[in-house]
Amino acid sequence: MPLIAETLRARMVFHEISALEESVFPLDRAALAIGLEEYPGLDLDEYLRRLNHLAARTEALIGQDRSTNNILDCLNEALFVQEGLKGNSDDYYDPRNSYLNEVLDRKQGIPISLSVIYLEVARRIGFAVQGVGLPGHFIVKHAAAEQEILIDPFNQGKRLTPADCQEILDRIYGGRLAMQPAYLQGMGKRAIVSRMLFNLKGIYYQREEYPKALAVVERILMLNPGMLTEIRDRGLLLMQTSLFSKALADLEYYLAHAPAPEDAPQVRRHIQTLRSIVGATN
Repeated sequence: MPLIAETLRARMVFHEISALEESVFPLDRAALAIGLEEYPGLDLDEYLRRLNHLAARTEALIGQDRSTNNILDCLNEALFVQEGLKGNSDDYYDPRNSYLNEVLDRKQGIPISLSVIYLEVARRIGFAVQGVGLPGHFIVKHAAAEQEILIDPFNQGKRLTPADCQEILDRIYGGRLAMQPAYLQGMGKRAIVSRMLFNLKGIYYQREEYPKALAVVERILMLNPGMLTEIRDRGLLLMQTSLFSKALADLEYYLAHAPAPEDAPQVRRHIQTLRSIVGATN
């Protein structure tokens, strides 16, 4: 199948998933579908079966003891000991860490991709867990009877205290950011996939792989239609890929609809440049 047809198929699949409401939004399938453009022919169902297998292995370990501590211990045993999943600290910004198929194949990822696997295995065994998007890090939590249990899938399912979370923020932000209760709120499934895409967009942008960053922004906008900052960024990436007319349309739309954006002077300069380019080619 020609590459363009694969790309269109990937966009169609992701668009169909993005149109689903939060209550029926499939986190596992959506996270895997991020990889359809990068990995043409990716078999989503095969990787869903692998998540099912991880859940079945966890259930076998749990046995009759459905206590919270035993379930958490068995999740750690199945995912991080038997399966060997781990955080990729050596090459954190490798884009493969953001593709769930690669994480399952290579057994390593970043906090959010490992957390998605944890969340989906836990869901399959009927154990309630939510994603938690700390600034600069991603963890999960289980709301127990008397307290919330914080878990770090990037660090082998280590249980965290709020003080541990502050230490994580200190490492990332050098003590400039204080822990707040709001940081521990659960994230919705659509928001988790959006965050995965924001990470991937940033990685590709830093690597100056602008067509790939542009493809990621298109998927962000499928999940978050009309997000002005992403329309702006799509316009900037369209400039980088020489699609000047489309870039001009996006940047003009952004400037017309964003309420007093701080970057208005820079955007106006880009618009002026694009108008001269587009006018010269007409």
